[in-house]
Amino acid sequence: MVRKSAFEKIRTTLHPCAPPMAAAMQAIDTIDMHTGGEPLRVILAGFPELEGENVLARRRYAREHYDYLRTALMWEPRGHRDMYGAILVPPNDDGADFGALFIHNEGFSTMCGHAVIALAKLAVEMGWVESRPPGSEIPVVIDAPCGRIRAFAKTDTEGHVVSSRFICVPSFSLAQNQQVTVAGLGDIRYDIAYGGAFYAYVDASQLPFPLLPENAQQLITAGRAIKEAVITQGVPIQHPEQPDLGFLYGTIFMDMSALSRSPASSTGDDHIRSRNVCIFADGELDRSPTGSGVAGRLALHLAQGKLSAGKTLAVESITGSSFQGSITETLDYAGRKAVIPEISGTAHITGQHRFYIDPRDPLNTGFLLD
Repeated sequence: MVRKSAFEKIRTTLHPCAPPMAAAMQAIDTIDMHTGGEPLRVILAGFPELEGENVLARRRYAREHYDYLRTALMWEPRGHRDMYGAILVPPNDDGADFGALFIHNEGFSTMCGHAVIALAKLAVEMGWVESRPPGSEIPVVIDAPCGRIRAFAKTDTEGHVVSSRFICVPSFSLAQNQQVTVAGLGDIRYDIAYGGAFYAYVDASQLPFPLLPENAQQLITAGRAIKEAVITQGVPIQHPEQPDLGFLYGTIFMDMSALSRSPASSTGDDHIRSRNVCIFADGELDRSPTGSGVAGRLALHLAQGKLSAGKTLAVESITGSSFQGSITETLDYAGRKAVIPEISGTAHITGQHRFYIDPRDPLNTGFLLD
């Protein structure tokens, strides 16, 4: 049976009201959400049609032709430096419900776990995918730039989505035990791993301050500096199959105290608890534990011998929200040892908006203040 794309239903979820002179302005409809405190602005309609044979090609086309709309929706006055968004697009084929492009203050990402968790909830609660009896898990298949993501939204006895999980793309360790010199921090050891995007993973014990909200600005400064140092001094970042995926997205600081023992010497508890703080794009601080970052951590820690395949890694964010990550499969991927991670979390809807891009507004494409 041919899957009926959820994308065909999405654009019916729109606002009927419009102010005077609206016809002279571009209208863009969104639903806003958050996952563990990290915002997500889901762009339903009003964004121009994007050319391309698949989601990765549409990402390229959007970046080349409509970057001014990204800044208009992410930057002030409609957004802020830490805003995040998803543009819903047609899927690659009938095997998925819809596609998603991920946007932020710097550009277009390749994968976003917190967005997938939120989109799975939204697709079910808006009726974009086929419903199932209350208490069921409902599959939602999303084509991301990094590949096809299979998500599942869990409902309660009243049919409301209470959590989501997703099966990520093959994730792998790229480089271990690397070192760069960073102004103000000295020599910093790091690893590189991929979970739909590439991150530099840094043991937070190397920082002169803990992973706490009151140190947010210091974490941003350090994360940006380490990312720049890795780009300029470190190993080349190359994806084995897609050149568009080969770039360093951010820095992830990790509390490694719970992973200091080998899996063989750990207790009988199947959950290992840790903390993440991810600084990505142009100094954005992720309020969630970072889904693609947790996926990369699972691959990295398995390669390091710090995590066994039977364990669940429960990762807490700077806001105290948590994602759970586990390894569902190990495999060879493009000549590399890789894992298939599963990540779960909870999202919430915060609002629905119709934004207008007024051609007479001198700030209509947005701005940021450093």
